[in-house]
Amino acid sequence: MVEISHPGLFDLSGKVALITGGSRGLGRQMALAFADAGADVIVASRKIEACEEVADEIRAKGRRAAAISVHAGRWNDVNALIEKAYAVFGRIDILVANAGMSPAVPAHEVTEALFDSVMNLNFKGPFRLCAEVAHRMNQGAGGVIIATSSSGALVPAPNTIPYGGAKAALNAMTVSLAHGYGPKVRVNAISAGPFLTDISKAWPEEMRETSDNALQRPGRPEEIVGTALWLASEASSFVSGAIIRCDGGMH
Repeated sequence: MVEISHPGLFDLSGKVALITGGSRGLGRQMALAFADAGADVIVASRKIEACEEVADEIRAKGRRAAAISVHAGRWNDVNALIEKAYAVFGRIDILVANAGMSPAVPAHEVTEALFDSVMNLNFKGPFRLCAEVAHRMNQGAGGVIIATSSSGALVPAPNTIPYGGAKAALNAMTVSLAHGYGPKVRVNAISAGPFLTDISKAWPEEMRETSDNALQRPGRPEEIVGTALWLASEASSFVSGAIIRCDGGMH
């Protein structure tokens, strides 16, 4: 049997990554993992203090880091984030549109304000961010975009309809952007299942221990890393326009 070696396949040395929702949960795990793989990282979320904490962790690994406060559902904030990121590092090689929210509310109790808030953070803001960065990447040396989607788009639940709809739109956006800005820009989404992030603290105890998936459990936050690192690196060089499920085998 021929042994094939691919040294540095997951190496992100010399890359600059921007991660929204990067101060906690899955975003924090990706930020730290990308730094471990050699990337400099821009951590963005609403609370600048939380961003600075993660940025300090990244600097302790010997990488450059920046912390930027942003409301990822507002176009003006997104525009400002992009300008600041390019001003600090000169480019973005890897973008992870990760910020999101998923309130569980019966459909008849959803207010217009809540509907707009969920759609803005889960689709409107990410659309603007991904479209503008994809355009800049396409004008430059290219890059990689990862959108954090959800199994809620593929297995809709009755109490998270606006969220599932927004993530379904994000999936459609992923495919469209991949075709619109390829071949220089690869665009993919991670369809994340239930993970034991901060939001899980509000779940019933049974939901924190078991799940209706093949692995029969929710994921640990660090278990997003393999999928994210694969999509961010040359290991997935022939993957674009894909919705990659990281959900323990939901059906």
